[in-house]
Amino acid sequence: MDTLETYVAGHAQVSPIGDGMRMAIFDASARAYADAQIHDYRRRGRRLPHRPPLTLRLRARFSHPAAGLRGTAGFGLWNYPWARLPAPPRALWFFYASPPSDMPLALGVPGRGWKAAALDTGRVQALALLPLAPLAVPLMRSYAGYRLLWPPIQRAVGAAEAPLASRMDEWHRYAIIWGERRSALRVDGETVLDAPSPRGPMCFVAWVDNQYLVVTPQGRLGWGLLDVPGEQWLEVADLRIER
Repeated sequence: MDTLETYVAGHAQVSPIGDGMRMAIFDASARAYADAQIHDYRRRGRRLPHRPPLTLRLRARFSHPAAGLRGTAGFGLWNYPWARLPAPPRALWFFYASPPSDMPLALGVPGRGWKAAALDTGRVQALALLPLAPLAVPLMRSYAGYRLLWPPIQRAVGAAEAPLASRMDEWHRYAIIWGERRSALRVDGETVLDAPSPRGPMCFVAWVDNQYLVVTPQGRLGWGLLDVPGEQWLEVADLRIER
């Protein structure tokens, strides 16, 4: 983990633990953002260092089960879309969001909770659909319209998700196999998601924070912060990125 950088905001701390790192936020308030993060994004030079093919392996556990964690948290690969100029988000990661977050990317998968996910909103197919958004969003406010219109949009943005049954507060082995065309996300050796591969480049990130996000196909948008009494954390160990 020598090449990793840390970032903290508010009531947060990143500290070493044996062969890994602990990212923790504590006594966070809805009045201030709190974030504990490790990443290999570079402020200079090659800012997003990874392209496929690549395999990322690690062990991880959280301080709480899914029902007890507040905010968002996770680990994997993304393109840090707001680091400099805004860019269409892409990601391949294990992601958690608590209520009131609501970000349903895949038909039939809840917009919050613990899941494996892939996304690439910068695809040519996705950008070609942008002019149709003012028409599509109102139509998807009906159940029938959503069921009809969202599947082709989901394919265009390369969105795939799978809810995870593994307990967040227990150690598990996670792997992300990022291929040229297809990618696989695995928990304890079992493939939990097979998805179209996001394009590169991307960087590694692992974090825990106190924010929530709302972005729905029906046009609901929202962002805010949550109170997090006490401490909650993510521990990551045995991190390996193999090309």
